[in-house]
Amino acid sequence: MSDENTTHFGFQTVPEADKAGMVHGVFSRVASKYDVMNDLMSMGIHRVWKDAMMDWLAPRPGQRLLDVAGGTGDVAFRFLARAPGAHATVCDMTEPMLIEGRRRAEAEKQAESLDWVVGDAMALPFADNSFDVYTISFGIRNVTRIGDALREAYRVLRPGGRLMVLEFSQIPNELMQKVYDLYSFNIIPVMGQVVAGDRDSYQYLVESIRKFPDQDSFAGMIRVAGFGQVKYRNLTMGIAALHSGWKL
Repeated sequence: MSDENTTHFGFQTVPEADKAGMVHGVFSRVASKYDVMNDLMSMGIHRVWKDAMMDWLAPRPGQRLLDVAGGTGDVAFRFLARAPGAHATVCDMTEPMLIEGRRRAEAEKQAESLDWVVGDAMALPFADNSFDVYTISFGIRNVTRIGDALREAYRVLRPGGRLMVLEFSQIPNELMQKVYDLYSFNIIPVMGQVVAGDRDSYQYLVESIRKFPDQDSFAGMIRVAGFGQVKYRNLTMGIAALHSGWKL
């Protein structure tokens, strides 16, 4: 196989054509325990990160949000709570995740302002210039071709629209990165086995974090996709990072 036709699935090298199905399998298997595992793995800090995302995003009334890889709706619910009259579309390739999201109490309360759509980040089922805001949280590292997903984000945003990505990243301090890796590789897959009955999926998720580009490299990819005013902020020493860009 040539490099052009392969990609990584965690630390494995796999055919590009296979990755989406493998990722779909991971999230289908863990959907029912996904929110519980997020709380356990991050000790609840993912909630603080998502709130920080909203603080920087500053949702405005009436905006249209597209939340890609939106899973069970965490980001969409937060957005709608801060923006009266706004509308959110949660798009995810894994229908079981969307089903779990629709079961949440917030989904019922905000039903008129929410759409749930099965779709691929690299080929979004939406017209050009359709949304004011595009968000993706802990999802872009699972996309087969990240550049394609970023170009799609640019396409569906209106001029003046904003991209915001929340993703695990690289800790600038080498010693702290080693400590974090020890936790990630030794604890999280065991947690996945105990809580979700699925060690392999969480082993993949940990490996996928280490394969994701560092903050500056990812900011460069966002610029290549056409976005301007690209900036990032580290969260919790760089365990995660927020990247922001504008369709100018």
